[in-house]
Amino acid sequence: MMRDIKQTFLEVVQAIFPLALVVMLLMIVFVGVNLSDFISFFIYIVLTTFGMAFFLTGVKMSMLPIGEAIGADLPKHNSLAFIALIVFLISFFVTVAEPNVSVLIELIDSAFQGSMDRNLLLISIATGVGFLMIISILRIVFGTPIKYLFAACYSIILILSFFIPADYLALAFDSGSVTTGAMNIPVFMGLGIGIASVLQNRSELDGFGLIGLASIGPILSLMLLLGVTYL
Repeated sequence: MMRDIKQTFLEVVQAIFPLALVVMLLMIVFVGVNLSDFISFFIYIVLTTFGMAFFLTGVKMSMLPIGEAIGADLPKHNSLAFIALIVFLISFFVTVAEPNVSVLIELIDSAFQGSMDRNLLLISIATGVGFLMIISILRIVFGTPIKYLFAACYSIILILSFFIPADYLALAFDSGSVTTGAMNIPVFMGLGIGIASVLQNRSELDGFGLIGLASIGPILSLMLLLGVTYL
């Protein structure tokens, strides 16, 4: 465990340190902040580093193995309906718990001054991820080439983009990116790899691509929601 914590801590430091250094230089050279604000910023950076390190360590040591274990067990039930239901429920609730999604909804609420229903946005994003995860898992089961799914999904997005206002379109695309966070990725990849590993004529490489497909779900769901509600 200590090795995992140390490795994750070093990864977080390598990710945060360059950004923190640039921000501190900008604060000193251009903004001209006082000493107390500078010290506060440094303390927050340190707390962020430790917090992210422990959070990511927990995710790696718990969520990824759990995802793989569940994924490996699902095909044993020999029921596509059961697999689809479990995959949807897991994907839905993991997306609800994803910190990046909460941040996006907070920003949307601020930008639109509370005119959008926060719960409706959250349910829409989570539902979109859930349905695309079902499609992704069924792709593994049936061996469908992933390029066809990407082509079909983005063709639909391209068509819908002509009917969605620019502000709402940008919002929809950002909702896809925030679903690729620290909570979602280990669970989704674990599910895919776990299912692919126990199916005959499948390799663990078939379990990849789920993140790309799952991120399309909230884009489509929000485009449909915003198109129906606000146009």
